[in-house]
Amino acid sequence: MQKRFIIASGGTGGHFYPGFALGKALKQRGCVVLFIVRKNDPAAAILKAAHLKYREIDFMGLPRSINPLRHIRFTGKLLKSLRQTREIIRKFRPHAVLGTGGYISFPLIFTAHFMGIKTAVHDSNARLGLANKICGKFADLFMLGLPIDKKLKNAKLVSTPIRPEFANPTDRNEIFSNLQLDPTRRTVLVVGGSQGAKHLNAAVAQLAKTATTWQFIHITGERWYQDVKNLHGDNPRVVVLPYSHEIYALMQVVDAAICRSGASTIAELIYCQLPTIFVPFPHAAANHQYYNAKILEKAGAALIVTDDDQLSQTLPKAFNQLDKRKLSLMRYAYLRLRLPNPINAARNIARILMKL
Repeated sequence: MQKRFIIASGGTGGHFYPGFALGKALKQRGCVVLFIVRKNDPAAAILKAAHLKYREIDFMGLPRSINPLRHIRFTGKLLKSLRQTREIIRKFRPHAVLGTGGYISFPLIFTAHFMGIKTAVHDSNARLGLANKICGKFADLFMLGLPIDKKLKNAKLVSTPIRPEFANPTDRNEIFSNLQLDPTRRTVLVVGGSQGAKHLNAAVAQLAKTATTWQFIHITGERWYQDVKNLHGDNPRVVVLPYSHEIYALMQVVDAAICRSGASTIAELIYCQLPTIFVPFPHAAANHQYYNAKILEKAGAALIVTDDDQLSQTLPKAFNQLDKRKLSLMRYAYLRLRLPNPINAARNIARILMKL
């Protein structure tokens, strides 16, 4: 008999992609998988392209304001989503369900728990989100992407799934030749992120002008591409890209990174053992990006710089520490983390769920 699973996954990439990787791993094991996403979630298009079934529910996040109309609307959508989820569970009859964080997880975990179905939660961050804190009270198993600073019942550290392409062999000379860069020169990969990257992009452009022994690959996102290209001007040591479908290859061949510290990025860096300067997104919920970065900083694998008005001064000070000896020590520091290998996370979580 085929085992059947429902995964609630969507919203931000950090919540969606771990569930997406897990869904593919379960499907490869012959399981039947159904995703629950919020109404009009862009993730639905990705699921459709991957031939993974999904259902939409009409739900919204808990309002952060005291506006009573928003809370009335939230209550109505909560009740509606619970009815929708109950109907989905009744028809699909899963053996177990999983939530990967974000408010979309709550209707599934809450409803399945009271229908007598095994429930599991996965949180990728070092600080639990509000939804997962609540869902954890109804979960039979809590899986963690990173160590957290509090004890949870039935918790298991499993890492966060990353794309299997990270295990592909890479050729630094070929990749750098395609980018018209010098493979003998130290290179830093900059991933500015799609949100609030104005300070970071400006600081990196200024840094690139003075760090003459380095070359830069600056991935901006479509939103910031032209602005960042203008900031760098005609600097021959800088390649500016709006996006890269081969980020997994770039991470494997560069010497360092400057980036945000979302959970998926952390997992990718852990696999690549890449020395990193983190500039955490300052408006992330519960400041979780800072606490993610802190785990690698404590191990000696990363440095943290605050994203504020002083970034153009503090980033070069951190970057100037990255001499040959420091880079070697930072790579070695990853071995002290003793965390599960992210490349195996999807398979391991799938195996745990099937046992559950």
